[in-house]
Amino acid sequence: MNGIPQADPCNIVIFGASGDLTRRKLLPALARMRGWNLISPDSRIIGIMRDQAWQLDAWRDYVHESLQEFHAETINDPASWESISAMLELTIGDLTEPSMYQHLRETLKTTNGKANTLFYLAIPPQWYETAVSNLHKSGLLDESDGFRRIVIEKPFGNDLDSACELNRTFREYVKESQIYRIDHYLGKEGVQNLMVFRFANTVFEPLWNRNYIDHVQISVSESIGVEYRAGYYEKSGALMDMIQSHLIQVMTLVAMEAPVSLDGNAVRDEKVKVLKSVRPIPSDQVDQFAVRAQYAGGTIAGKRVPAYRDEPDVNPSSGTETFAALKLYIDNWRWQDVPFLLRTGKRLPDRVSEIAIRFKKPPKNLFSQVEEHLPQNELIFRLHPEEGMIFLLNAKLPGLNDQLRKLALDAPYAVTGSDSPEAYETLLHDALLGQTALFSRADEVEESWRIVAPVMQAWKQHSSIRFYEAGSWDIPDMENMMDGCIGCWRDLSTTYKHGYTSTS
Repeated sequence: MNGIPQADPCNIVIFGASGDLTRRKLLPALARMRGWNLISPDSRIIGIMRDQAWQLDAWRDYVHESLQEFHAETINDPASWESISAMLELTIGDLTEPSMYQHLRETLKTTNGKANTLFYLAIPPQWYETAVSNLHKSGLLDESDGFRRIVIEKPFGNDLDSACELNRTFREYVKESQIYRIDHYLGKEGVQNLMVFRFANTVFEPLWNRNYIDHVQISVSESIGVEYRAGYYEKSGALMDMIQSHLIQVMTLVAMEAPVSLDGNAVRDEKVKVLKSVRPIPSDQVDQFAVRAQYAGGTIAGKRVPAYRDEPDVNPSSGTETFAALKLYIDNWRWQDVPFLLRTGKRLPDRVSEIAIRFKKPPKNLFSQVEEHLPQNELIFRLHPEEGMIFLLNAKLPGLNDQLRKLALDAPYAVTGSDSPEAYETLLHDALLGQTALFSRADEVEESWRIVAPVMQAWKQHSSIRFYEAGSWDIPDMENMMDGCIGCWRDLSTTYKHGYTSTS
């Protein structure tokens, strides 16, 4: 890609090399990056395997099969595959055995006197301490001969206490500057572009406050069910899986002040200020600020789908929420008393991700004779599908009439036919370059858990859950969260194009 720097040669070590994350996400991302020349040909992709039966040829076959299944374009000619195959190395051994780490040390390649290494922990969280402590004891985290960075996959703990304990554990063995807590949602093009929309344009700043904005809706709806992730999802649910990490992170980008620079810590400092300003949810008022539900059977795209409790590997009496919504307030000068409404769910009618800024009403409706209730102006950042920005205004319908209609000013972001990087490619490239703005810092993680802690505790104490029909937007108690807000929840099925649309 023109203008994008190639990372220095690096040993990319994958713990959990035969796992689902590696197969579906990491290997295709690394292959695409190699095709774009973002990874040096002198880099190495080193898989860590426990099974002694693995050999280098078997590892290369595994990578080839994974790429064929999930991103065949990356190996569509012999030269492309050869450039990837030449980077592959293998280390055999158990995470608990010191000898494995010695073998790993012998596998690392040194280029120009440096053995830069990125350790990717694509393993269950309960193995983090084992891996990191052994890396420390073996001297593999010493940076005297090049950088050493550790990429951690979510979840970062499963509640506030466990997140704090995990952070303390890592601090025993590695510096905070070496830790890259990956949140794939922040690698999405639309999320990254949000900062550009806000801070590279002056038009929004005068309106970006409590004086003009009534509330903010951040929505992620999925039409798919739990799929192959039932084992993980049963322990997490929608609140932990999406809101605690992804949606709260997006909220910080909407609400943060402009950082002094794009340096990673400068950006994260402003995000932490937002998180620390979030008004605590009273433990005895959780029902006023949070909603949860679970999908029952229903129909999506004309196909009958099962209830969550009927999915494979799900407890038949499960109380896990597949839909969650929070109403949060940020108690600072800019956002005082402006509700931030976060919602996410599975088996909803459409796959849509968006941020909607709904503005206050004009002080007087001069057009009440033709339109009793003027629709609110909305600024919508669409993250999926059709990434871009849409501004909804009221305008006169052309012709010999006095009717009003919505005018949708549509600024698409994605370029048709462009080969844009996906989230993991962006984040892996940033980690190789040492750019930290899109990675969560320890205090960010702990503050986000603090926000949801009262909700988690209340839901744990009261295990009963309500249900919604798969393929429906009709979620019990959802409208109660709009108390004090202008209008209702946005219909995520609505697709606006440039021009006039109905005001209904």
